[in-house]
Amino acid sequence: MKSNMGERFLVIRVNTEGMTAREGKHSGTTEAHPVPNTSGSCSSGAGTAEGKKPLEDSVIKPQDPKTVVPILKYNREPKKYGDGVPKENSPFINSTDHDKNTSYDGNNMALFEEEMDSHPMVSSFLDKLVNYTNLTQGAHEHEEADEEEGSKKKTVKSPQMGTFMGVYLPSLQNILGVILFLRLTWIVGTAGISESLAIVGLCCSCTMLTAISMSAIATNGVVPAGGSYYMISRSLGPEFGGAVGLCFYLGTTFAGSMYILGTIEILLTYIVPQAAIFRAKRKEEEVDALLNNMRVYGTCCLSFMAIVVFVGVKYVNKLALVFLACVILSIFSIYAGVIKSIFDPPDFPVCMLGNRTLQNHNFDKCLKTEIIDNLTVTTKLWKLFCDGPNINATCNEYFTNNNLTLIQGIPGLTSGVIFENMWSEYGPLGMLVENRKLSSFGESNPTKDIYLPYVVNDISTFFTLLVGIYFPSVTGIMAGSNRSGDLRDAQKSIPIGTILAIATTSFIYISSVVLFGACIEGVLLRDKFGDSVKGNLVIGTLSWPSPWVIVIGSFFSCCGAGLQSLTGAPRLLQAIARDGIIPFLQVFGHGKANGEPTWALLLTAGICEIGIIIASLDAVAPILSMFFLMCYMFVNLACAVQTLLRTPNWRPRFKYYHWALSFLGMSLCLAIMFISSWYYAITAMAIAGCIYKYIEYRGAEKEWGDGIRGLSLNAARYALIRLEDAPPHTKNWRPQILVLLNLDSVQGVKHPRLLSLTTQLKAGKGLTIVANVLQGTYLMKEAEAKKAEQNIKSAMSAERTKGFVHVVVSSNLRDGISHLIQSAGLGGMKHNTVLMGWPGTWRQSSDPLSWRNFIETVRETTAAHQALLVAKNVDSFPTNQDHLGSGTIDVWWVVHDGGMLMLLPFLLRQHKVWKKCKMRIFTVAQMDDNSIQMKKDLQMFLYQLRLDAEVEVVEMHDNDISAFTYEKTLVMEQRSQMLKQMHLSRTEREREAQLIHDKNTASHVAMNDKAEAGPDQVHMTWTKDKLLTERNRSREPNANMAVRDLFNMKPEWESLNQSNVRRMHTAVKLNEVVVNRSQGAQLVLLNMPGPPKNRGGDENYMEFLEVLLEGLSHVLLVRGGGREVITIYS
Repeated sequence: MKSNMGERFLVIRVNTEGMTAREGKHSGTTEAHPVPNTSGSCSSGAGTAEGKKPLEDSVIKPQDPKTVVPILKYNREPKKYGDGVPKENSPFINSTDHDKNTSYDGNNMALFEEEMDSHPMVSSFLDKLVNYTNLTQGAHEHEEADEEEGSKKKTVKSPQMGTFMGVYLPSLQNILGVILFLRLTWIVGTAGISESLAIVGLCCSCTMLTAISMSAIATNGVVPAGGSYYMISRSLGPEFGGAVGLCFYLGTTFAGSMYILGTIEILLTYIVPQAAIFRAKRKEEEVDALLNNMRVYGTCCLSFMAIVVFVGVKYVNKLALVFLACVILSIFSIYAGVIKSIFDPPDFPVCMLGNRTLQNHNFDKCLKTEIIDNLTVTTKLWKLFCDGPNINATCNEYFTNNNLTLIQGIPGLTSGVIFENMWSEYGPLGMLVENRKLSSFGESNPTKDIYLPYVVNDISTFFTLLVGIYFPSVTGIMAGSNRSGDLRDAQKSIPIGTILAIATTSFIYISSVVLFGACIEGVLLRDKFGDSVKGNLVIGTLSWPSPWVIVIGSFFSCCGAGLQSLTGAPRLLQAIARDGIIPFLQVFGHGKANGEPTWALLLTAGICEIGIIIASLDAVAPILSMFFLMCYMFVNLACAVQTLLRTPNWRPRFKYYHWALSFLGMSLCLAIMFISSWYYAITAMAIAGCIYKYIEYRGAEKEWGDGIRGLSLNAARYALIRLEDAPPHTKNWRPQILVLLNLDSVQGVKHPRLLSLTTQLKAGKGLTIVANVLQGTYLMKEAEAKKAEQNIKSAMSAERTKGFVHVVVSSNLRDGISHLIQSAGLGGMKHNTVLMGWPGTWRQSSDPLSWRNFIETVRETTAAHQALLVAKNVDSFPTNQDHLGSGTIDVWWVVHDGGMLMLLPFLLRQHKVWKKCKMRIFTVAQMDDNSIQMKKDLQMFLYQLRLDAEVEVVEMHDNDISAFTYEKTLVMEQRSQMLKQMHLSRTEREREAQLIHDKNTASHVAMNDKAEAGPDQVHMTWTKDKLLTERNRSREPNANMAVRDLFNMKPEWESLNQSNVRRMHTAVKLNEVVVNRSQGAQLVLLNMPGPPKNRGGDENYMEFLEVLLEGLSHVLLVRGGGREVITIYS
C-alpha cells in the first residue's frame, strides 16, 4: 500500500473469510490472502502449521458456531450502544435493511466487536457518508430516524443548480416587485430624493446585515425545507422558532394579499378601467368605489390563484422564470427610457390650473375656451368648473383668477428638475398637489375643492409611513436559503447569491430614486395613480418603447409573486405543524397524498382574504413589514447569540460576519418597526409573545441544540459563580427543597402528595430537586434508574412541580441518601431544606433499617445545617386541585428554629389551596413565665414580621409524671429490647419475641390484649385505641381498679431509664395540648425534636415522635437548619 510522508489514514478491508484484500496489478482488482496467525495458537480451520495451505482450507466453516467471530454488525433498527443506551440519530448515516442482515465474521477486529453496534468500522462509515445528500428529504432524517424505511433505498437525483439560477435570480424575483412599479415614484415625489435615499439606504442596510447573518447560519450546516423558520428555530429554540416562524408565515401570507391588490390595482386602473363594478357618481366617492372594486376582484383573484396552487403547483414553479423575465424586461425598459429622455423626452403634458394639478380624465384640451369657426366656445374643462357651458356662466373663483398651463411630465434627465425634487412635500389627506414655481391667485377651499378635478393626496403622508410602505420592496432575501436543497453547493451559493442579489437590487432602487427625481416633474411624481396623464402608470410614462411594457410586465410580476406567496406560505405552515411544537396547528401538517398542504392552503387563503378586505395597498404594506422585520430581527439575534456563545458546533463556512454587525442589523430591524408604525410593532410583538408563551406551556419539548439553551447555560454558569461567593442574605432566603421520594416495586411514585406539598410551598420560587435512591449497582440498575426518572418526571408534571430529578443508584439506601444530602445541586444552587414522608409502617417492619435510615437522615440534615420537613399522613394532604374554603394552619412554636415555622405557613397561604386558611400560632409557657407578656411580645414580633396570625400562649403545668407515662415508657423499653435482637437468626428472633411476649403476659394479667409477636412481624403492645381508652380511664375519678392495676407495676417502673421517662412525659403532655387545641386544624406545624446523641436510644426516639404525633391527622414536623430565615428588617 502506497504511503506519503506525513499524516495519513490507513483503510483495511476485511472480508468474511478473515482475509485482507491487497491491491492487485490492475486497478479495481483485489487478491485475497490469508491473514497470518500472530497469536501462536491454532485458529479454527486457518493459521495452522501449514501456513501455505490452499485457500479453501482456510475458510471458516459456517456450521461451527464456536469459530464464528462477528466483527461488523451495524444495525440501524435498535440504535443501541453496547450497554443498551439508545444511540443518537445520525444526520448522515442512513442504514438500510440490507445492513441489518449483514455481519462480519473474522479475527482482525475482534477487539472492537462488542461495540460495533454503536461504533461502526471506518469503511462502513465512509460508505454511508458518500450516500448522504442535503436535499430537503433529509430534513426528517436529521430530526428523527425513519423507522419504517423500505428495504430498498430511494435513489435521489443529485442537485445541480448553481449560484446564479438557484439563488441570485430567485432572490431578484422576490425582492423586485409591486412597490417598485406602483409606489416608488410616489415615494420619491413625496419624500424628495434626499429622504427617499435615506429610506432606501435604511431598508437595504437592514437586509444586507440580515443577509450576512443569514449566510453565517445557512453555512453552518444543512438548511432543509423551512428556510428562515428552520434557521431561527434551530438557532434560538422551539419557542422563538415557533413564534417567529408564525410571524414569517403571516408576513408571507399578507405579502400574497399585497401582490393580489397590486395586480387588481394595475388591472382596474391602467389596463381595463371599464371593468370596474362600483363607479363613483361624485369625486369624493372615488376612493370608496376603488376599495370596493379591489375587494370584489381581489377575492375572485385570490380564489382563482388558490385553485391554481391546489391543482398544479408544479406549473407555478415552471412559470417562475416567465414572471422573472417580465420583471427584468420592465427594469431594462425603465433604464432605456431614462437614456432616451436625454435627447428625446416622451410627450406626457400635465395641465396646471394656477399651480394646481388637474386630473386629465374628462377633457382632452388644457384650455378654458377655444376658437372654432371664428366663434369662442367653451371646452370640456370649462364645464367642470362652471355651472354651464355658456361663456357667461358662473365659474369657480380660482378657475376664473388663474391661467391654465401645460408643463412636461417627463422633462428629461438633463432638465435640472432634480434640484426641485430634492426635498420632501408631505401633507395631510386631501392636500392639493401643487407646483410651487407657478403663480397662484386665491386660497384653497377644501369644502369645494373636493368636488373639482384636482389631484390630491389620498392619504396623509409622513416619513415613517413611507418607510413602512417601502420596506416590502426589499423583502424576499430568504429565497436562496429556502432552496438550499436544490443547490449543488448550498454553503457557497447562498451567501454569494443572496448578497449579490441585495447589492443588485439596492443599486436598482438607489439609481431609480435618483433617476426618477432627475427625469420626472414633481407634481407627476406625487400623482400616485397617474390621473394627470390620463390614467397612465407614472413609471410607465418614463419607459421605452411603450408604457405598456411596464404595465404588462408589472401585472405578470404581481401575479407571479402572489402565486409564489400562496405556494410558499402553506408549506411554511406545514413545516411548523409537522415539527409538533404548536399543538393546535397539528391538523395543518396533513395534506393530499402527494404531500401538498391542503388544510394549510385553506387557512392561508382565509388570512389572505383579511388583507383583501382591507383593500388598500398602502395599509397592507406596513402589516407585512412588521412580520418580516420580526423575522429578520431574530435571524440577526440568532447569529449574534451563536457568535458570542462560541459553541463548538458554530463553524460557518461564511467568515465575513461579526456579532456587532448582527446586533446592528437587529437594532435596525427594531428601529424600522417602530419608525413604520409603533402600534403595528407592538401588535406584532404581542402576537409573537403570546405564541412564545403558548409553546412554552403547552408545546412539545424539543432539544435542537439551540442558542437560547446555550445562552441559558452561560447565564446559569455566571449566576452560579456569583452565588458561590457568599451564602444568601436572610432577606433572600427561600426553601430550596430536596424531596426524598419512595418508589414501589415497578418504579412508581408511592406518595405523589409530597410533590403536591412541594408545589404549594413553591411560592418562594426556590429550587426543587426530587430524588430517589435505588439499591444496587448502576450497571445492573441503569434501566430501572431511567424508568424511575421518567416516572418521577411524569408525576411532577401531573402535580405541576417544576424542578429537577435526581435518581441515585447506591449499594445501600443509607449511603445513597447521604450522597444526595451532601452533593445534590450545583454551586450556590444547592438545597437547604429536605422534605420527606413519615415512615408510618416502621413498627410493622421487620427491618430495623426502615427507621434507622430515617433517624440517620435527621442527623445528617442537622450536620449539614439543612432544614428538615417531615410530613405525616401525607397521602391525605390536599391536592393542587383542592380549595380549602376554611380552617386553620396551626403553628406550635415550642423552640426557636430560625423562623421556619413562621415562614412556611406564609408560603403555603400564597397558594390557592391554602389561601383561605387562617394562621394560628401557639407557644408554650412554663410555670415561671409571664403568659400575658409573652403574648404581647409575640404579637409585636408578628406585626414586625408583617404576618397576620392569631396568637395563643398555652401554659403547661409541671405536674407529676402520670402512671400512664410510666406504662408507655415501660412498653417502649420492652420493644427496644425486642428490636435489639433483630440481627439474630430468624429462629432466634422468633424465640426472643415469644419470651418477651410471655413475660409481658405474666406481669400484666389484667391487660390481656397485648399485641402478639408473629414469626415475621412484631406488633406494638399499645394500639391507638387502647391508648385513648387508658387515657380516659386514668382521668375518671372512679377508675380505682384501673389505677390499682397500674400501681401494681410500680416495681418495674423503678428500673426504667429516668431520662426516657421525662422525655415520654414531655411527649404525652405536649400531645395532649396539641390534640386539644388543633385536632380540627387543616395542618399542624410542630417543632421536631432532635435524635439522641447516644445512638443506643434511636428506637426510643421513634416512640417519642409517635406519641407526640398521636391523634393528629395532618402534621408537618419542622426542624430548622441552624440559621435565621426570616427577618423584621426591610
